[in-house]
Amino acid sequence: MDSEEWLSLFALFKMGGHRRQILLGTSDFGKIIGTSQQTASRRLMRLLGEGYITRELTPKGQNIVITEKGLEALKDVYYALKTGFEEGMKVLFLNGAVFSGFGEGAYYVTKGSYKDQFEGKLGFKPFPGTLNIRLKSMADIKARGGLDGLPGIVIKGFKNGERTFGDVKSFKVLINEKTEGALLMIHRTHYGQDVLEIIAKESLRKRLGLKDGDLVRLKVMIG
Repeated sequence: MDSEEWLSLFALFKMGGHRRQILLGTSDFGKIIGTSQQTASRRLMRLLGEGYITRELTPKGQNIVITEKGLEALKDVYYALKTGFEEGMKVLFLNGAVFSGFGEGAYYVTKGSYKDQFEGKLGFKPFPGTLNIRLKSMADIKARGGLDGLPGIVIKGFKNGERTFGDVKSFKVLINEKTEGALLMIHRTHYGQDVLEIIAKESLRKRLGLKDGDLVRLKVMIG
């Protein structure tokens, strides 16, 4: 979505188009967004063509409603602004792509002592599996490396028969600015520094509709 489309969608939002049908003529809409009637008509048609609004033609004008897709586009900007205005919390932003892992995360998450501590220290009972994310750039990988020197939330290790499970450091995160979870830093792993393992109380793939290759934005709480 380009800036002109977004500003036009935002104007419809301010008119209440996210809650109800709004009766709107192109001449009036042009005045609202500061353009000609022809330009206003073109912008509405672009929003309609991209699926950001629906339109019902009536003898009195157009009944317009913002769609779920349109709301998601507005929310993306809202969350970015909200993050920028937040104070008193140190955060780290990381970006990566979803990929299918080896199933290591599910193995660790379901272990008794770990599982109990996740619930007590992170505030949720984790879904038995992790969302695997491969960082997109060297800048992200370098930023992730900085977490090694931070205390985080420590999930204590334990012994299980002859096997010793080490401490796991974790950080609370927001996935795509919407869903709470936690980043696990597991010492015994086949993955490199470019891979993150995320847990949450539910399947993140299902909750967020993610598939391999999808971009994920993480907001890591570090202080």
